[in-house]
Amino acid sequence: MHASLAPRHAAPSLVAAPRIVACVALSIALGGCFGPHAGQQLATQSRDAYAARPTTVYDARILRDSFGVPHIHGKRDADVAFGVAWAHAEDDWDTLENVFLATRGRVGAKLGKAGAATDFFLAWLGVRQTVAEKARRDIDPATWAYVEGYVAGINAYAKAHPSEVSSVAQDELPMTPEDMIAGFVVTSPLFFGLDRVVLGLLNDESLARDAGHEKGSNAFAVAPARSGDGVTRLVANSHQPWTGPVAWYELSVHSDEGLDFAGAMFPGSPVPLLGHNRTLGWTNTVNDPDLVDVYRLTLNPANENQYRYDGQWRELEREKVWLKVKVGWFTLPVSRMIERSVHGPVLRNAQGAFAVRYAGIGEVRQVEEYLALAKAHSYDEWRKALALQAVAGTNFIYADARGTIAMVYNASFPKRGAGFDWAGILPGDTSAALWTGYHPPSATPAVVNPRSGYVYNANNTPFKATATADNLDRSAFDPTMGIETRMTNRAVRAFELLDTMRVMSREKLLAAKFDASYSRAGWVGDVLDTIARADTVAEPALAGAVRLLSRWDGVMADDRPAAALAGIVIGPILRARFTGKPRPAVMGLLRTAVAYLQEAHGRLDLPLGTVWRHRRGPVDLPIRGGPDALRAVYGSPDGKGAIVGEAGDSFIMVFEWSADGRVTSESIQPYGAATSRSASRHYADQAALFAAEKFKPVWFTEAQQRAHLESETRVGGAATPR
Repeated sequence: MHASLAPRHAAPSLVAAPRIVACVALSIALGGCFGPHAGQQLATQSRDAYAARPTTVYDARILRDSFGVPHIHGKRDADVAFGVAWAHAEDDWDTLENVFLATRGRVGAKLGKAGAATDFFLAWLGVRQTVAEKARRDIDPATWAYVEGYVAGINAYAKAHPSEVSSVAQDELPMTPEDMIAGFVVTSPLFFGLDRVVLGLLNDESLARDAGHEKGSNAFAVAPARSGDGVTRLVANSHQPWTGPVAWYELSVHSDEGLDFAGAMFPGSPVPLLGHNRTLGWTNTVNDPDLVDVYRLTLNPANENQYRYDGQWRELEREKVWLKVKVGWFTLPVSRMIERSVHGPVLRNAQGAFAVRYAGIGEVRQVEEYLALAKAHSYDEWRKALALQAVAGTNFIYADARGTIAMVYNASFPKRGAGFDWAGILPGDTSAALWTGYHPPSATPAVVNPRSGYVYNANNTPFKATATADNLDRSAFDPTMGIETRMTNRAVRAFELLDTMRVMSREKLLAAKFDASYSRAGWVGDVLDTIARADTVAEPALAGAVRLLSRWDGVMADDRPAAALAGIVIGPILRARFTGKPRPAVMGLLRTAVAYLQEAHGRLDLPLGTVWRHRRGPVDLPIRGGPDALRAVYGSPDGKGAIVGEAGDSFIMVFEWSADGRVTSESIQPYGAATSRSASRHYADQAALFAAEKFKPVWFTEAQQRAHLESETRVGGAATPR
């Protein structure tokens, strides 16, 4: 139900992509008579057809370790998929239900306007039509059987626990394979910024290009020759919200058909999206190539429902959709008109009509690719799986038992013609500007086994991925691919730290991962320079803050008196930087930060942990880090003088292959395995370790799992659709 890994900024949510909510919710007007649109009809048809199918028998074992992490075992891959759904539902049914409703275009009936924005986006992209036309045809039978096992697990759990299921979901169940595929289809383009482009169009704003990701991710891989002990290491450090539809859920999966993998996934995904098997592993960081194109349509003055294309007038495809929106005690119908051209979905604003085309449009095989990646046993097999190009964008940082390391700037790069400004608004009246295919996988930027012995990425340009001498040559790549050139503070710091290590030992590598510093060579240095030049004669109330920050060395730690003040100033600048907005006035932000700390604490020179807090239920701990630091912590003020973490470093995993090829790993989550079960002992049992920058073991084999077993459950049987 969820697409590829997404360590995006505030990662876009399938249930309510935050920027889409902001713009679509403004346009919702209540009224009219309810009637289903084509996508809803297709969803209903697939549900009814699924409900009439014969039952299938599944059999899975769920072994939960002492941290509550589920390890799913079954004879068939499909048995495992059933167990994955059941185990995840035990820990976080409410989020899974919301994701399911989003794929049906019904989350507005449960969550109101925020959910209706997601419902509109699903319909605008024509997701259900795409799935109905392509899913059964394009997805291979083994993957389809796996998906069927997953949705059977969701349905069986709902049937066994009716009190947990909302009335809205009761009306929509059973879930179908098409629902889960639809989730991947609608979410995939959000991770390379489609929502950012749509927001710009709806608000009549310029389109942000090369903007990036406010809350990104980090990844490091080190070859055995550079590690000092002959071990191959990969540090997976995704940055996601700590709760909700794109919060990581840890698990391992094991079948007699070759699935043998430990890692994490998002709610609604049937397969882990990052992690390792016995011989190889990977993690992701979101990349930001230009994969979205906008076309200005020339409308017919005599008929605004027609647009010019290659000298002829064509009719826009038009469909009125009705969204169910919860308003107070009532669920009301809301109508919206959706239009499409040959290019893709269309939006109108004060400047005219614009069509949007994006990489992966019409693609439905994301689950097939992730399943193939998880079952690969060599770098060549893994790259063959990646060559499906079903995952339209996201970096992959890879390592394996043979000592191979790689950074692959994965994307489906549109094959664009010459003569157009692909970063601007394109003419919609000529087929010469309409791309229909992609560059081959061999054109993808990749750094494989560099002489330096290491690769890294922190949501930065692929042309800086290792030592300077081993980096890719930018001129060797087609400029129409739109490859990003930006560097984050995290990327600058990663290079500063890694490239100066003669030996990249485990200790040094993890010290780099938890580095909580800002480089003076990066964008934060410019902010500090601006503050240092401030005229404190004109604003004497800021003199103390300016002195404090002028002496700050850029480290976010308790023994740096300026750290808390600096973090509050930096956060809004980072948000503007990574949404393509002008930088807010630095001194205005400083005034606000000073007022916040003075009102709550009566001083500015506080230990960072007094302000930066990690909270979950009864747990309330100090935490180190800051926005765009390698030790990333993003938070919101609680109104009482604290900044409470809510995103950033999330699921962290360290994979290691010894010289003889044996894999071991450790991991940590911000909270615990029981994502939304506050009564569980695993609701926050990892929080103290996370705040202390420590790890727990990953018990990969069944023997290890049984040595640390908390519970064992057998689920399955004849799983009826409802």
